[in-house]
Amino acid sequence: MPKAQETLLEIDLKALEHNLAYLKSRIQPTTKFMAVVKAYAYGNAAEAIAKHLETLGVDYFAVAYTYEGEQLRTAGITTPILVLHPQAISFNALIENCLEPNLYSLKVLKAFITTAESLKQTDYPIHLKFNTGLNRLGFSEADIPEIISLLKNTASVKVVSLFSHMAASEDLNEKPFTLNQIDAFNSISELILKQLHYKPLLHMCNTSGILNFPEAHYDMVRSGIGMYGFGNSEKENIHFKPVSTLKTVISQIHHIPAGQSVGYNRAFKSDAPIVTATLPLGHADGIGREYGNGKGFVAINGQKAHIVGNTCMDMIMVDITNIDCQEGDEVIVFGDYPTAEEFAATANTISYELLTGLSQRIKRIILK
Repeated sequence: MPKAQETLLEIDLKALEHNLAYLKSRIQPTTKFMAVVKAYAYGNAAEAIAKHLETLGVDYFAVAYTYEGEQLRTAGITTPILVLHPQAISFNALIENCLEPNLYSLKVLKAFITTAESLKQTDYPIHLKFNTGLNRLGFSEADIPEIISLLKNTASVKVVSLFSHMAASEDLNEKPFTLNQIDAFNSISELILKQLHYKPLLHMCNTSGILNFPEAHYDMVRSGIGMYGFGNSEKENIHFKPVSTLKTVISQIHHIPAGQSVGYNRAFKSDAPIVTATLPLGHADGIGREYGNGKGFVAINGQKAHIVGNTCMDMIMVDITNIDCQEGDEVIVFGDYPTAEEFAATANTISYELLTGLSQRIKRIILK
């Protein structure tokens, strides 16, 4: 493929297909698959990703907020979309766009029923989330009697799924905790199913849950980071292909004498003569200041070039003293090497944060 001549994010749909196929190979053919495309499809390009996944037959999409779902509907996506964290002020727009809310508290459930009744809805699809240990969003088991009472007193909504979220499915040292979560969800589901005259879908597994806890696949699984190329462990990462590659170019090369500084606040001062390259991306693009001062690195002609000094808003400088390169050469910020996971680790963070923090001003290139 052509070398980059500016900062851009290449999005490889073939890699996406590969990752989806691998994840599906780990579940039963009858188990449904929910593709998580929140946060611009983990910093990629939600519309392009969702359109391609729709052609591959995923059963559901998940977004965080109503507006994200509206954007997908405007783009022509017709697959069911779960909104994971809707707010009451957006309920009208949610229904207008045929989006399905996650209802996670009695207050939110009551508010949605009121909205659905006012709009004369019948059996509008809703999802009920239960807290089994993540302690973020979700009903408690003690809420079940009132939930059932509310459902029996309205025809406006119908529960299409019951679900929960694993807190540490990637950490096998926390396996007992995860198994307790699974047991709690089994208990909650059983209590509710006994009182409904129909059976909603059950789902609990995220990417690491899919890989590590097949006993909890239930009727559907959810995947975000796995689809984009990361299995949350060295053992699993070999089965995945990174979907996104962040590339840039060398804008200018500087020969820095001993004793001179580089960048804002003179955060770097050279002990000996070095050569630096200035690259056109910075913290406004999602490469934060935490990557500066020798922590983060990029790849130039396959060699590691550490970031020198503080990351600027629109530029970073890297040490190319021992690298044969010139102005205009392509630079890999992350992709196959370093991976987004490797790059993020240099700043003691995770690939999720790095990917979802990429600025929308970076040009996206879709590789088909």
